[in-house]
Amino acid sequence: MCTVVVLRRPGHAWPLIVAANRDEMTERPGEPPARHWPDRPRVTGGLDRLAGGTWLGLNTHGVVAGVLNRRGSLGPEPGRRSRGELPLEALGHAEAGEAARALAHIETASYRSFNLVIADAADAFWLASRSGGNGADRVAVAGLPAGLSMITAGEVNAPTSPRIALYLPRFQAAQPPDPGNAEWSEWQSLLASRIHDSEAGPEGAMNVVLGDGFATVSSSLIALPAPQTADTRPVWLFAAGPPGEAAWEPVQL
Repeated sequence: MCTVVVLRRPGHAWPLIVAANRDEMTERPGEPPARHWPDRPRVTGGLDRLAGGTWLGLNTHGVVAGVLNRRGSLGPEPGRRSRGELPLEALGHAEAGEAARALAHIETASYRSFNLVIADAADAFWLASRSGGNGADRVAVAGLPAGLSMITAGEVNAPTSPRIALYLPRFQAAQPPDPGNAEWSEWQSLLASRIHDSEAGPEGAMNVVLGDGFATVSSSLIALPAPQTADTRPVWLFAAGPPGEAAWEPVQL
């Protein structure tokens, strides 16, 4: 159950900040974000070596896309395509709105259920396929409003999610990152937190360690500058392991 946190601040020098923890089986191999796909030279993303796709990526147009499993749909399924294809497809577009409109028409029966976040400096969208890939639904598309949105394995900002119930108020109360001054500390601390509700258990933490080999295996912080600041580049910090244990390193963009 991965987590994506989106902060939208229209009119700000840094109008989009995205934080993402990747929760996965620890034996599933992956590579840190880079330009891994020769046929997609504008795309930087983490590489899922098992299926060849990505869980989170950024293109040179300033579009960010990340995919999350919905509850009960962890892992691949014979006969279904990898959901890691979806961010790559989104990142083939120059604008988040254009990408969201295109991905809204995919054949849901080809994939297990998913949440997909697509955003740029101007817009942000949440796409959901809820049916488990039985073809009975279409992809639902909703805009993410200004302010904070948090997505895990269910609905956006769902209070029924123990992780969202515990951590959304903490992100709202935290000092937002200041990418221009390389200040990310409060969000980094939240991404590394293993505090959880006693009833929910460790699955309700931001930084997950479960006894079955499932854990938070990497973490990302991405910031996009306002379009008019042409001399300012996006920033991506990546922890190639559990946040709080692995060092945060800048991704070459």
